[in-house]
Parts: sequence; structure tokens; C-alpha cells
Amino acid sequence: MSNEEYLKDITEIKSLMNKSSRFISLSGLSGILAGIYALIGAAIAYYLVYNSPRGYLILDGTIFRICAAILIAVAILSIITGIFLTTQKAKKNGEKVWESSSKRLLINFLIPLITGGLYILIILNQERYGHTAALMLIFYGLALINASKYSLGDIRYLGYTEIILGLICAFMPAYGFWFWVLGFGIMHILYGTWMHFKYDLK
Repeated sequence: MSNEEYLKDITEIKSLMNKSSRFISLSGLSGILAGIYALIGAAIAYYLVYNSPRGYLILDGTIFRICAAILIAVAILSIITGIFLTTQKAKKNGEKVWESSSKRLLINFLIPLITGGLYILIILNQERYGHTAALMLIFYGLALINASKYSLGDIRYLGYTEIILGLICAFMPAYGFWFWVLGFGIMHILYGTWMHFKYDLK
């Protein structure tokens, strides 16, 4: 066996091992759409708060409940879009959607995300609102980094970005809304566009 054939076999083995341990059919387009959903939701929430009698949110107010519903709607719509586009891409690549690698991906993503969500609910119940946006960004970033071990490694760069934005936001909590828009809206669109051209179009 020549060195060229040997290297080719090694490359194929590494590729097979990578496919068996990582779920690589995540769609970049779903990231773009998630960012767009976040921007639309943020624009609606901003309009409602800005034109409300108080001009700010209170936890037991109607505007807060509407904004919370918008946030949940954005999350649900992003999840549905992600599942649909990822399923389509997996079928195109001949990859199963629900297998050991995708299960590990989901579990490792949800652990930091659920932990962060519960912690945010606890501090909101204590009427400590200032760092909500920062905590959302930080825990979401941790979830992405934790899940990147079982998917495309590039996801961790988005995770690092979200954590950095969250930490900066913690120093400037008055700008939490705009950091949220930057992290969940614009960064998703930029990352999704990069991933779309890097992976989806191949």
C-alpha cells in the first residue's frame, strides 16, 4: 500500500468516526431564521414597552406577560424551524435525525439551558431583574459550547461570543435589551449565514 492510499484510508476512517460521534446536519439557515424571529420579537416588545404608560416593565404587569409570551413564541418558532430544516438536511445527507449523537447533543445542550432558565426564574421571583439578559446570554453560550462536542465544532465560537456579550452586559445591565438583540438576533444571523455558506451549500 502506497503512502497516498494509506493517508486516504486514514482520512476515510477519521471521517466515519466523526460522523458516528457527531451530529453534523444542523442547518445554518435555521440560525438565520432564529435571529430574524428574535429581531421581530424584540421590535414588538420594544414598541409595547416604549408606548406603555410606565415606559418600563414590572413583573406582574400585562406588558411583561405579553413580552414573556413573545419570548416563548420566538423560542418555539425557532425550535420548530430548527427541527424541520435539520431533519430535511439530515435526510439529504442520509443521516438519521434521532440517534446516539443527536441524543447526546440535545442532552448536553439542555442541561446548562434548563439550569440557567430555572435560575433566571428564581431571581425574577426575587424581583432582581437587572441581570436577566446577561444570564440568558451566558447560559445559552455555555449550552452551545457544551453541545459543540457532539456537533459541528464551529458552534462553540457562537457560544464564546454569547458568553462574552453576557459578561459585558453584566457590567452594563441598563443596556440588557440591546445586548439581547445583539446576541440572539444579529449574532444568530451572522453565524447562520457563515454556517450556511460553509456547510449547507456543499
